[in-house]
Amino acid sequence: MNGHALTRREFLGAGAAAIAGLPLRASGAMAQPRTRLILLGTGGGPTPKPNRAAPAQVIVVDGAAYVIDCGNGVARQLVQAKLKLGSIRGVFVTHHHSDHNADYGNLLLLAWATDLATRVDTYGPPPLAAMTRQFLALNDADIRTRIADEGRPPLRDLIVPHELRAGGLVLQDANVRVTAALVEHPPVVPSFAYRFDCPGRSIVISGDTRPSPALVRLARGADVLVHEVMHVPALEPLIAAEPNARTLREHLLTSHTTTAQVGRIATEAGVRTLVLSHFVPGGYPFVGDDVWRDAVRPHFAGEIIVGRDLLEL
Repeated sequence: MNGHALTRREFLGAGAAAIAGLPLRASGAMAQPRTRLILLGTGGGPTPKPNRAAPAQVIVVDGAAYVIDCGNGVARQLVQAKLKLGSIRGVFVTHHHSDHNADYGNLLLLAWATDLATRVDTYGPPPLAAMTRQFLALNDADIRTRIADEGRPPLRDLIVPHELRAGGLVLQDANVRVTAALVEHPPVVPSFAYRFDCPGRSIVISGDTRPSPALVRLARGADVLVHEVMHVPALEPLIAAEPNARTLREHLLTSHTTTAQVGRIATEAGVRTLVLSHFVPGGYPFVGDDVWRDAVRPHFAGEIIVGRDLLEL
């Protein structure tokens, strides 16, 4: 008989797999950890919206959760996604706008008050370390009370902030390799996009940015690109009631990415799937999924997914 003879255990395992209709694996091979991407919040801008939560994503690898951005309500969105807050191992802030960092400290405090008892490394632009210290000081009375009354470990010992000033390798552990790139979101400097190379696929989160060559390089050949998007025809109704309409219009047009631009970015980067998120507008005026998809389609031939809160990919 050519090749090695099957052991009894291998033979029985192969038979069980065949009966179940499952693919066979080589003897001794380990199953790769499953990589999950969940859009926790897909609205753009700091104003709370009735139909979309604030910007946030989570990537889960083999049970470990890596949260990207911490818009208002991110802890509740994680619970809505049926994830344990104690599973958080990393938090990545793309930039310091309030729709991306408002619940940075609250996420960690609420996770600790639930079931978090292990170290969390956090990453983002300066002044992340000072923000962490100041948040702990702000909530010192509650933290000390819960340590004494509930026997919890000191929260400050569990949070390890890392300030990023340039692109490059951010983290490599048993689950993921995370790389950052400086993107362009004036006037907020620095602002980052992150690439997660995980078992089975690669995922890029754009953060807030206008079209950026650095982002294209970061996303080259990625399986999934989650990118912010703006529908220009809807801008005027969006800002009509704003007293600072002229300034706001200028910021949106110079600091964000239009539907046509995001399609071209995905094409240039050669990604397989483009996920639209951080919608501007994300509330009023309402823009339907077909409108978003049809506006991007002429510029990108791959799969387009119009994101929604708690969508798992």
